[in-house]
Amino acid sequence: MSSLSLRPENSVVGLPLPHESAALHVTGEALYTDDLVIRTHDVLHAWPVQSPHAHARILDLRVKPAYDVPGVVRVLTSEDVPGVNDAGVKHDEPLFPSEAMFHGHAICWVLGETLEAARLGALAVEVEYEELPSLVTVREAIAAGNFQGIGRHLESGDVEAALASAPHVFEGEFEFAGQEHFYLETNSALALIDEGGQIFVQSSTQHPSETQEIIAHVLGVANHAVTVQCLRMGGGFGGKEMQPHGFAAIAALGATLTGRPVRLRLNRTQDVTMTGKRHGFHSSWRVGFDDDGHLVALDATLTADGGWSLDLSEPVLARAMCHIDNGYSIPNVRVDGRIAKTNKTSQTAFRGFGGPQGMLVIEDILGRCAPKLGYDAMELRRRNFYQPLDSTPYGMPVRHAERLEACWSEVLETADVERRKVEIEEFNASHPHLKRAIAMTPVKFGISFNLTAFNQAGALVHVYKDGSVLINHGGTEMGQGLHTKMLQVAATSLGIPLSRVRLAPTRTDKVPNTSATAASSGADLNGAAIKNACEQIRTRLEQVAGGKLGIGAHDVRFADGVVRGLTFDSPTLSWEEVVHAAYFQRVQLWAAGFYRTEGLHWDANAMRGEPFKYFAYGVAASEVEVDGFTGSYTLRQVDIVHDVGDSLSPLIDIGQIEGGFVQGAGWLTLEDLRWDESTGPNRGRLATQAASTYKLPSFSEMPEVFNVRLLEKAHEDGAVYGSKAVGEPPLMLAFSVREALRQAAAAFGPAGTSVDLGCPATPEAVYWGLDKARACSASPSTGGA
Repeated sequence: MSSLSLRPENSVVGLPLPHESAALHVTGEALYTDDLVIRTHDVLHAWPVQSPHAHARILDLRVKPAYDVPGVVRVLTSEDVPGVNDAGVKHDEPLFPSEAMFHGHAICWVLGETLEAARLGALAVEVEYEELPSLVTVREAIAAGNFQGIGRHLESGDVEAALASAPHVFEGEFEFAGQEHFYLETNSALALIDEGGQIFVQSSTQHPSETQEIIAHVLGVANHAVTVQCLRMGGGFGGKEMQPHGFAAIAALGATLTGRPVRLRLNRTQDVTMTGKRHGFHSSWRVGFDDDGHLVALDATLTADGGWSLDLSEPVLARAMCHIDNGYSIPNVRVDGRIAKTNKTSQTAFRGFGGPQGMLVIEDILGRCAPKLGYDAMELRRRNFYQPLDSTPYGMPVRHAERLEACWSEVLETADVERRKVEIEEFNASHPHLKRAIAMTPVKFGISFNLTAFNQAGALVHVYKDGSVLINHGGTEMGQGLHTKMLQVAATSLGIPLSRVRLAPTRTDKVPNTSATAASSGADLNGAAIKNACEQIRTRLEQVAGGKLGIGAHDVRFADGVVRGLTFDSPTLSWEEVVHAAYFQRVQLWAAGFYRTEGLHWDANAMRGEPFKYFAYGVAASEVEVDGFTGSYTLRQVDIVHDVGDSLSPLIDIGQIEGGFVQGAGWLTLEDLRWDESTGPNRGRLATQAASTYKLPSFSEMPEVFNVRLLEKAHEDGAVYGSKAVGEPPLMLAFSVREALRQAAAAFGPAGTSVDLGCPATPEAVYWGLDKARACSASPSTGGA
């Protein structure tokens, strides 16, 4: 067992503690970025001028009329940028564009004494456009050959030979939608300039260091002149990994030019129409099975809808390609990936980061092909699971593959699946207009950033003379409980009670050059960095304590604030006594910690290597009931067993599993992004701009019975205290809901009916699926899926 994963007895990690800010959240006392405005004097407010066209050249921008509006102080345009007029890391996202690339694109920004003054000023700005042809759908972009970024190719084995010899070959297409993040707190920033010209920006961002970099290059200053702080976020889900940079830069630019604090907070409509979403995908595929239902070959082309600029589309596509296998061994694989350029918001990171899109393709294939092969879908999935010693198509060994089977078996047993399947058959036989179904799906999700360089983290830990401890780390808190886990890691590493540890807000002047809190790596990276810093301090304190106790430093033990030797009757010192003594011995009581994930190597061009530290596994069983008249449905019961290693904080992890599952179910069944595809004046306009038109999962969509269990005896060697990531993997457990809906729709037709189900599987899509099932002939087809 590695020193990083070794967990002491009676440790604070592993305790089921509530979220460290839970009481503040429910009482309304928790501060978010925009709450700081009322504590700041003389604030200006920012409002965007948005394009009414999906694609248009800006011929003239007349800002003078805005200054006639009372309260307007400044209109920010490209002429005001002292540095680089770009808010993207790929240098393809002009902060002030000369060409509107999507409906809602911000052309310029108005600063006002009040928000209303800024809004009226924005209405007064006159923009002359030359409308240009636009591509709104991914199919239009494919037809036009309009792609961006670098395409990728992943190949293993001989696909053509395998398909030629396979006794069962199917082919098809599958297009599925993206997803709006719809975090409770919209994008916001508050920028101030001090007397020395230092720029301080409070930002709701998952990536403070990159926000700092973008602000610096827009303003033409060095990074050290900019400090970015993130108190906490009211949700992020990946939507605040890249998107906040430009908004923070606008606020910083306004503050620099006016000398006054500038607040930028998007309202809901602005946030939905201006920010990127989960990438929708188009896929085409051919798949081969042998006579025993084993996958023998997959040939697929994945086209991601990237929107108007690259953002993170390239790594999202790469992760989708690396996850098209999900939990299944496919001996021969060929996947081509490309990114469509469309006149929509620039699509970005979203929980799962392309992994869900790739995994959805193979789950859709298995769900469609199972009836054609004459197999129960559960059985078809199970017989294709990865086995120990198997490797992925990109050459990475699938360590702990047996955990997939362990999760599956536990769900079967604890959820009494076989008995319920019999009951469902009896129910369906006696209810012609209501059908039930239960489906099980697995998850195998790789943990680490695609880009190896991002797999590093820093921490700064201070021990004060009174024995209290302050920790700083580079991770951000968006409600996921990262700070809770980091407090537990620090207390465990130092051997002190949790009450002695406090955590400071995330700031770029405390821990520099941090990676985004993303890729489910927040606890892995920052926890290891904190542990490293704490161990440096503890090693020094062991020398001090050993001298006072008259024993060797290596025999000193710290536990629950008490310092003692190895023997039971050893004399003891309090933590505070040792710290006090260390100070008077001039021993350093603070440390900077660092961690880099070992064992990663990845050739992005060849799509070969070991890009992930480990795989997280899980299995879900979902039971649904579908109404044959309307396609409406009820999620009756969900049972989950998920692998989080040795949990750092079980309550936090169970909450993440529940939340991730529900968010995944929303993407797959409810959340239907609709852009205007007509040739009319509103072409390219997002029609689903609010909760009134974009349906989010709520309490009414929660399963009546929701059982979540953590896989036991799942220690992960080489990860902090034996734990595993939990942020993203549970989202994909929701595939079981969509597959259950497919099976319930098929139950309206004859046995062996294969249903092609839309995604999201809204009640409308389910109705069209079950309506086609009713019309199917009695003999199952073996043709194309």
